[in-house]
Amino acid sequence: MKVMLPSLALALLCLLQAGAEVPVQPDFNTEKFAGTWHLAAAVSNCSVFLKMKDGMKSSIITVSFTPEGNLAMKLVWSLLDKCQQFELLLQRGRQAGHYMGTSVQEKRDLRVMETDYSHYAIMHEVQHSEQKPRIALQLFTRDQEVSPQLLQKFEELIPTMGLTKDMLAILPKSGECQ
Repeated sequence: MKVMLPSLALALLCLLQAGAEVPVQPDFNTEKFAGTWHLAAAVSNCSVFLKMKDGMKSSIITVSFTPEGNLAMKLVWSLLDKCQQFELLLQRGRQAGHYMGTSVQEKRDLRVMETDYSHYAIMHEVQHSEQKPRIALQLFTRDQEVSPQLLQKFEELIPTMGLTKDMLAILPKSGECQ
């Protein structure tokens, strides 16, 4: 019985976490959030991310918003010695700071959990497909420098999202794709 209690407690904690609502930045301001960001760190249970994380570098994300309040993101990163570009348009969810997208293969749910607009943003993303949900937590910064305090704050969120520190990639600076 003593052995089962920690396992049962852990299982209940996982269930509570799975059903918990991921917070969104209160009074999210799209005008302040728009602009250029750098992906400084990321953690995910996505198998493709886990295979590639050790070779990844910081990417540049340009954020803008449509007149309807939808989120437009342009991502540029160095991959296999080439600058790769990806564009994403997500529909505004129930509130500003919460965005959703649907394609044939998957549903995407993106939330700006926390931001100070001028230095950092913590993003939470879930991609639902036929497989298990892929969860990612991302640290955006306005420049490529990350303070140890901010990194610690980000790392403390990892277990609360059902992820582990071995899934973390702290991305080195990249000046290749400006």
